[in-house]
Amino acid sequence: MEVTSILRRHGIQPSKGLGQNFLVDPRIQQRIVEAADLDREDIVLEIGPGLGLLTREMAARAGHVVAVELDRRMIEVLQDTLSGLDHVHVIQGDILEIDPPTAIIQALGLPDAKELAYKVVANLPYYITSAVLRHVLNTAPRPQQITVMVQREVAQRIVAKPGDLSLLAIGVQVFGQPRIAFRVPAGAFFPRPKVDSALLQIDVYPEPRVPLEQLDAFFTVVRAGFGQKRKQLHNSLASQLPLPHDVIRDALEQAGIDPRRRAQTLSIEEWLALLNTLPQCGTNGMPLTSEGTGKSG
Repeated sequence: MEVTSILRRHGIQPSKGLGQNFLVDPRIQQRIVEAADLDREDIVLEIGPGLGLLTREMAARAGHVVAVELDRRMIEVLQDTLSGLDHVHVIQGDILEIDPPTAIIQALGLPDAKELAYKVVANLPYYITSAVLRHVLNTAPRPQQITVMVQREVAQRIVAKPGDLSLLAIGVQVFGQPRIAFRVPAGAFFPRPKVDSALLQIDVYPEPRVPLEQLDAFFTVVRAGFGQKRKQLHNSLASQLPLPHDVIRDALEQAGIDPRRRAQTLSIEEWLALLNTLPQCGTNGMPLTSEGTGKSG
């Protein structure tokens, strides 16, 4: 098994603290590359290349791969695995502290990010999945597509429909169309995790489904709605926003939303309709409609 032999050669034990589970099935690696649909015109941002085996497969098809690796121990391994691949650029750092487009243009020596088109591919530790997706989707220019290995349950939550939506699902679906490409059994990894994974793909929209100038306000309202998601919507909103019950109830009715519904049943369009009927005063007295890119919770 190539993974275990590489780890032994470099004297490395997988880190539980970093949530390291290395993909050992080469057939799955091939399926990931095929799903990402790479060609020589593509720039790929890989998050968490680990030992570089998937990176090597992508490099055989893509024009450039910029790989961001948090674990300093892996840099020497990557230099070995990716030796001779001049179109692969390895960056040591925390993706959550790096601006993805800036990292790419600096690595490739591009003049600016205005015309940058790129794809994201990642085998993410389960504990940072939500944070990484938020970070990538809230940084412009956004990638054209995201292909990411995640916990199967998380993938199912992200692709959910109204009736079973979560804050995470809305935070992704505002920016793109997610789908599950295929399931990956726990035995495809070393060490073997306790749960199965899935390859999640997100086709990112040219523009979000919510106007850019309303994103901050939109997610303020959505977070408030999910603040006490077991409560009826008007009660949850009233407990999280500085607005009286009757004002919130009136806004819900104007938006055509039954105040007794739960947050998980609302579509993105219904949340946006609600935002547009609420008085323009958000949490802590801040305007509900403000400039900037929204944080998806």
